[in-house]
Amino acid sequence: MTAVLRRAQITEDVLSVDTALNDVHDSAVGGVAIFVGVVRDHDGGHAVSRLDYSAHPDAERRLADAAQRIGVAHDVVAVSAAHRVGPLSVGDRAVVLAVGAAHRTEAFAGCRALIEDIKRSVPIWKHQFDDVGNAEWVEL
Repeated sequence: MTAVLRRAQITEDVLSVDTALNDVHDSAVGGVAIFVGVVRDHDGGHAVSRLDYSAHPDAERRLADAAQRIGVAHDVVAVSAAHRVGPLSVGDRAVVLAVGAAHRTEAFAGCRALIEDIKRSVPIWKHQFDDVGNAEWVEL
């Protein structure tokens, strides 16, 4: 089955879980898995005060490609994927994904596969700052 891509968005706007859930609402959907990536206050034993995400101009298309691959591999009905760019504070949502499938097993598997594919194939870069002003690029 090829999933219906309902959203593939790179944005500076605050991300909404409700929007993602509404995106995958469908009469054929019996289970929805949602993943929300949030900026945490630490990484690798170091404090984190904020992040700054940037994206290649082609990132939104690559995000859509990743979302479409999920339907082929996991029998998914609908997919929504949004990633935030720009400055983010601790507690902010960086990524919100929703995967709707007929059954929970496919929804969970599709959602897990989607975040892993995004991390691997979508050109989004994270600049991480600590509480004393040090900065490092993460997962380039």
